[in-house]
Amino acid sequence: MNRRALQSCFYFGAVMHRRLRPVRHRFAYRVFSCLIDLDELEVLGRLRFFGHNCFNLMSFHDRDHGPRDGSPLRPWIEARLAGAGIDIAGGPVRLLCFPRMLGYVFNPLSIWFCHHADGRLRAILYEVANTFGERHSYLILVRPTDADHTIAQSCTKAFHVSPFIALAGRYIFRLRAPDARLAISIREEDGEGPVMVAAQNGERRCFAPAMVLQAFFLYPLMTLKVIGAIHFEALRLWRKGARIHRRPKPRPPSRSR
Repeated sequence: MNRRALQSCFYFGAVMHRRLRPVRHRFAYRVFSCLIDLDELEVLGRLRFFGHNCFNLMSFHDRDHGPRDGSPLRPWIEARLAGAGIDIAGGPVRLLCFPRMLGYVFNPLSIWFCHHADGRLRAILYEVANTFGERHSYLILVRPTDADHTIAQSCTKAFHVSPFIALAGRYIFRLRAPDARLAISIREEDGEGPVMVAAQNGERRCFAPAMVLQAFFLYPLMTLKVIGAIHFEALRLWRKGARIHRRPKPRPPSRSR
C-alpha cells in the first residue's frame, strides 16, 4: 500500500469539559489522537518510530481495545455489528483513540467509525472506560440521512464514569465522520436538563514517521497528562463542593445498542 494513500492519520487539537451543575467547572487540554484504519495496521507497524503490538516511541496494541485479549480487532467489531443486524460488506473500520506512548496509554473514550463498502458511515461504537478498569460500549446505527452531514445520536447512560455524576442520565452525541477536521461533542443530561458538555476538536495530519516524532516530542507525557488531568480536575470539583455518587457494584464488560 502506498503510504500517501493511508487513511490513518493524526488529529492535533484539544479536549474540553464543562460541568454545568450543581457546581460549574470547566477545563481544556491540548492533545492529539490517532485515527487508525484497521486494514492498515500491518503498514503502520512498519513505519519508523511506530509499532503495532510491540514497543516503540508510539504504538497501537490490539489488547487495548475491543475484547482486550490481543486478538485481531476487525473480526470482533464485525461480530458486534452483525449481532445488531448491521452489515458493512467488508467496508473500512477506523478507530479514533490515543496511542501508547513509551508503552503506556489510557483511553477514556475510543470511537469506532464503521463504514459500508460503498463508503457510507453505517454505525458508530463508543467505547468508554473509567479509571477503575471497567468499560462499556454503545453501538448506534447511523441513519442514511445523517451519513454525509452532522450526525446526531443519543443513548441511555448505562455505565459509571465520574463519581460526581449520577448513573441515571442520557448522552447526546453530535459529530461528523473525521475528515480534514475532527469535531465531536457529547452532552450528558438527566431529568432536570444538561449536566455536562464535552468536546474534542483537531486538525488532520498525515501518518508518517516525521509526524510520529513531532507528536511524541510535543506530547511526550500525554498518557500521564490524561490520567493526571482526570484526578486533578476531580480534586478541583471536590473542593468546589460537588457531591460524590457511590460507585455501582462492578460488573463484566458490557455493551448497549
